Amino acid sequence: MRKILLSLIIVVIAITFLGRLSYLQIFSFSAEQVLEDPAIKAIYDYPERGYIYDRNGHLLVGNDPAYDVMVIPREVKPLDTLEFCGLLGINKEKFIEKLRKARVYSPRLPSVLVPQLSKQDYAKLQEKMRKYKGFYIQKRSLRYYDTPSAANVLGYISEVNEGDLAVNKYYVQGELKGRTGVERYYEDLLRGRKGVQYIQKDRFNRDIGPYKNGTIDTLPEQGKQISITIDKTLQEYGELLMNGKRGGIVAIEPATGEILSMISGPTYDPALLVGRERSKNYTKLYNDTIANPTWDRSIHAQQPPGSPFKTLNALIALQEGVLDESSTIQCYHGFYVGKKKRGCHCGGGLRNMNQGIYQSCNAYFAGAFRKIYEKFETTDEGMDVWEKHMRSFGLGDYLGYDLPFGQKGRIPSKEYYDKWYGDNRWSSSYIISNSIGQGEILATPVQLANMTAAIANRGHYFTPHILKKIEGKDITEPKFTEAKHTTIDPKHFEPIVQGMADVYRKRGGTAYWLQIPDIEIAGKTGTAENFTKIDGVRTQLTDHSVFVAFAPVEDPKIAIAVYIENGYFGSRYAGHIATLMIEKYLKGEITRTDLEKRMLEKTLEAEYAKPYSGEEFKINERVW
Repeated sequence: MRKILLSLIIVVIAITFLGRLSYLQIFSFSAEQVLEDPAIKAIYDYPERGYIYDRNGHLLVGNDPAYDVMVIPREVKPLDTLEFCGLLGINKEKFIEKLRKARVYSPRLPSVLVPQLSKQDYAKLQEKMRKYKGFYIQKRSLRYYDTPSAANVLGYISEVNEGDLAVNKYYVQGELKGRTGVERYYEDLLRGRKGVQYIQKDRFNRDIGPYKNGTIDTLPEQGKQISITIDKTLQEYGELLMNGKRGGIVAIEPATGEILSMISGPTYDPALLVGRERSKNYTKLYNDTIANPTWDRSIHAQQPPGSPFKTLNALIALQEGVLDESSTIQCYHGFYVGKKKRGCHCGGGLRNMNQGIYQSCNAYFAGAFRKIYEKFETTDEGMDVWEKHMRSFGLGDYLGYDLPFGQKGRIPSKEYYDKWYGDNRWSSSYIISNSIGQGEILATPVQLANMTAAIANRGHYFTPHILKKIEGKDITEPKFTEAKHTTIDPKHFEPIVQGMADVYRKRGGTAYWLQIPDIEIAGKTGTAENFTKIDGVRTQLTDHSVFVAFAPVEDPKIAIAVYIENGYFGSRYAGHIATLMIEKYLKGEITRTDLEKRMLEKTLEAEYAKPYSGEEFKINERVW
């Protein structure tokens, strides 16, 4: 009986072993399972990343060949370390550390020892690689930029880290992945899919041929070519105008929501984050905490929008029936916030809506704001209505654009003020600064551009987006192709549009001297107060310059928002830049060379140095 039991145990173990072996040989083809076998190694064939073109078919990002030195730690044999390090261009300490990290990752799988050799370094090394067992060279492609601009839009790629490997099993150590911008958001499209060749090894660790005769090998799939909505010429021109200035510019095509330019200043050449100097260059850029060139101001900078916000308060007043375009409000050279008078530069007098817009009368819009709230029995009810209208323009929340999230800005709610003042303990006079785009309101440049596009369209907008085509085919995603309608009836927009047009065309308009021949532009200047803490004291700095515009008035092709830090009043810097960008896009050339010369030559570096130099700020100084 004991012999029979022992024989049965041996038979069961043998059947189990044979069954498992058969399963692994016949049915188990997944990469993870195959690579569990120490007798099998994988050789990866990396495809080129997809090319990126602008809206007009101009190349923005392509590829250049590069070469990685790979290591399989358990296959490394004794070698002349100093000679090898000399060929690689690294010191012995770095070599030892890289080899240690590779062993920790996996002694059996390949790791990158030295990434991104140039063609010249590769040529010198290739002849001698046979001397160094366990090392080999793997070809891959690196990004090549056909523009020095749009770094914030295009983004960059870098080697995957431990967090990436833990989250996504597709990647292996040494692979490159999109980190920011288009490279990150459309990583799955651009990266393609790597091919894999499985090689069987014998007990002496020698290659004996393809595993399973290559039946489970895969070929690489090329990354997809995409076209983005950016206009290369406009983007490069805008970055030139931002010389010596900090801020953001966003231009949108109102009829589609396509982003024509998305500029953050200061910026950097995207080519700096390619190749073996990438890490050093990125560290230098990232550690510049004063200019912040890696911080994308077009989607992250949250500032009070200033006077462009007056247009929305006028629209709400029309929609709620508390004013019509002929209603007048007296301006006594400003209005009061509590006991403090806030001035107005319109000159004072009786103002209607058109005059209020093109002369940017603070008192008119403070009065309109009060009338909105006075319509309702309670301040809470008025606040709910006001907030609903504002949010319908895409303010106070993420717009849903196809770039990594920026900031959502702020449209305050009744709950927000209840926390500050207590429930039923505040009124419209407490928040009257919201009437002119100050107070607690914050908006990003992309939100202001989208708001302007909604006005240009007389009441609707399309979600701003950056992707235009995939492999030559137009995108059809409803998220980007279906219109979003505001809560304001289309009939109320015409008085606002005409007021914005008079900003340019009427004497006394705040941008009258920025007119462009043969182009009807509608715009709105803005001046946003700017505070910071210096030595713990809240200090008012030079105001931010803000400007929004669209053109042509009757058939809008471009809507733009410009925000310039410490740029004084709206038409001084932001207005110049917006006007020039519009002319460049619509005409392809510049006739207002006086404006262009000023923007190319003038910088604000002296303003940005004042918090550190102790030099006095002159608020809204009106001289060049």
